This record gives sequence, C-alpha cells and structure tokens, in this order.
Amino acid sequence: MPTISATRSTESTLDILKAKVEDLKLSGLYRHYIPCSYLAAEQGHALHAGRKIQVWCTNDYLGMSQHPDVIQAQIDSAELHGVGNGGSRNIAGTSEAHVQLEAELATWHGKERALVFTSGYVANFETLTTLASGIPDLVIFSDSLNHRSLIEGIRRSGSRKHIFPHNDLAALERALGEYEPGHPKLIVFESVYSMDGDTAPVTAICDLAEKYNALTFIDETHAIGPNGPTGAGICEEVGEHRATFIQGVFGKAVGTTGGYVAGPDSALDYVRSHAPGFIFTTTIPRAVLDGTLKSLEVIRRDESLRRDLRANVTYLKKALSAAGIEFLDAESHLVPVLVPGSDRVKKVSKRLLDGHGIYVQPVNFPSVPKGSERFRITVAPYRTHEQIDAFVGALRHCLSIEDETTTTG
Repeated sequence: MPTISATRSTESTLDILKAKVEDLKLSGLYRHYIPCSYLAAEQGHALHAGRKIQVWCTNDYLGMSQHPDVIQAQIDSAELHGVGNGGSRNIAGTSEAHVQLEAELATWHGKERALVFTSGYVANFETLTTLASGIPDLVIFSDSLNHRSLIEGIRRSGSRKHIFPHNDLAALERALGEYEPGHPKLIVFESVYSMDGDTAPVTAICDLAEKYNALTFIDETHAIGPNGPTGAGICEEVGEHRATFIQGVFGKAVGTTGGYVAGPDSALDYVRSHAPGFIFTTTIPRAVLDGTLKSLEVIRRDESLRRDLRANVTYLKKALSAAGIEFLDAESHLVPVLVPGSDRVKKVSKRLLDGHGIYVQPVNFPSVPKGSERFRITVAPYRTHEQIDAFVGALRHCLSIEDETTTTG
C-alpha cells in the first residue's frame, strides 16, 4: 500500500501536467472537441447536443461514409463475419478482404504491392521509419508543410534530413546536389496540402528525383477520391507514374477507416516484415474492409462524384467572393476561409454553431501560422446551391457581428 508521502509525490508529479494544460487554456491553444453523430439518411447533417446541425468541415469529401451501397456492404459483411478480426495481421487477423484490397490498390496505382494500415498516420510513420532503418545513410528531403505524420516518421527515423521551403524546386535541387548520385535519397512530399488547399508540382519533383537518383514518397491523402479520372489522386490526374511510393487513406474521401502505401514489392515486403505498427496491432475489421472495397468500386466508376464536387467548389467560391469573404483560391477541392485571430475564429465558429446550427472547426496555431487562422470548408457533391447560399449568408452574418462587437468593445 502506498505511503502518504508517496501518494503526495505522485499527485505533485501529475500537477505538472495539470499546470501545462492550464497554460494551454490561457494561451488559447487548448483544443475543444465538438461531438457530432452523423445522420446517414440526411447527408451533411449530424446530431449535436440534442439538435440537428450541418457539418461543413468534414473530410468525407464525396459523402461515401453515408453511401447506401457502402453501408449495405459493411452490414452484410458484419452479419457474415462479425465486427472484429480478433488479432493482428500475423495472428489470425489477415482476412481475404485484406488480400483483395491490397491487390486492387496496387493495380489502381500501377505499383507492385500495397500494404493496408490501421490509419493514414500509421501508414506514413511506420513506412518512413522502417524504410530509413533498412537503408543505411538514407538522406530524406522533406517539404516544409508536410503533415505531422510525415514529420514524426522522418524525425523518429534518425536519418539525416533537409527541409526545403514549400514547393521550392530550386531549394530542393540545391539540397539534392549536395550528395553523390549513388547516395541513398528519399524525397517526401504531399500532392494536396490541406491547410492551404494547394498542390505540389508532382512531375517536376519526379524529374528532380530521376536526375539525382532519389526515391519519392508522395502522400495523396487529400487527393484520393477527388482527383484523377478514377479517383487515384494527383499522380493519376497528371499522368505521373514515377513516384516510388504512394500513400493514401480510407478515412477521408473513401468514407471508412485505414490507410495504405503502394510501391515496390521488395520495399513493402521489408516494411511488412519489420514495422512494429503493422505487426503488433489489431487489424481493421473485415466488415470495414468490405465497405472500403465497395466504396472504391463506386469511386472508380462514378465520375459524377468528382464532377459535382468541383461544381460545388466553384459555386461556393463565387458565393464567398460576392459576400466579400476572404478565402484562398487554391487548385484543390478544399476552400480555406481566412478568419485571422485565434479568439476571433473561435468566436465566429461558436456563433455559427449556436445561432445557425452550422459546425465549422476553427483551425489555429500550430496547424497554421498565427495570424492566418481559418476555417477549412468542404462542399461534398450532395450539397445544394440553396445550402451553400445559406451557409455563406450565415458566415457573413457571424463575421459581421463579431467584427462589430470587436469594434464597439
């Protein structure tokens, strides 16, 4: 039984963490999570605190999580196979759906092999750290705006790294030129950067990789589904087949959960054999994988999903411009609306939720630089022009009230 002094010592240790959380709150960086339960029968709507709201910041870009065929595929699979796989991939957890899905993903991206992970974060982290551990003296070249999962994978790998300014090809080439042609190199970047909505010069980066004998790892998280003739991402859209590794996820436009990496057979077999986060974790349930397979089938064949998404993005941008609301007019389907000021963006978000039943998550530092706070708006294919107009009107109203309050205050 612990002594009184030992108990007080433990409490004192935990008080350190409590104080740090209080510091977060005082700095305005404390994260608040808004519970919302989506309604499959009313796409874009959810239940929150006993009332129905609209969600305008979901990553379910194509509405596939509520697609009736996907829902039914997952229900049918759960009834047949149950709701869990009972283990890791190497202990009774590899289902036939894993095998089929990995084969389809490899073919979709024109690669020899694919590996399915429990999330996109795990796919990035585990693949990068494991590849680096297996390639002596690997040097990694990382875009400065890469996602945290890429950053952590590179950092944990312990490899020498060069962080080049975002999409700066000249800086990347200078860094690559510091090493002999035979020195192992890996360029890590994203195809669509979610906070600004811009895209990478994929072909130009692959040209540099070819020139300097480097491997490439491209995160297509936000492009899988919305981009490409069959939704395979920016590489498919621009006809680029030279990327060594392509990473994607199911938890965004595919509408389910999980992530994957496609690439050379030998490299991914090495990852499969050595990555702790692949080997020692319970796998995705068979029912979810069958839902994913159905979702990918729909995404690949139904071009109207991408067409309607793009049409809605164009309509939203015109409505925002007409309302005098500042946004980043980027190439992708993501529409960042700028609401500078940590307190301001949170207050506008709260006004939208409380007064209009509209949920948009404020994006603050460190996700974006201070002074560039924003909302990241998404408009799935099911959104109507009337809904978009009402959303923009509500946003304009809340921005005006907040600005008036700040001025008079």
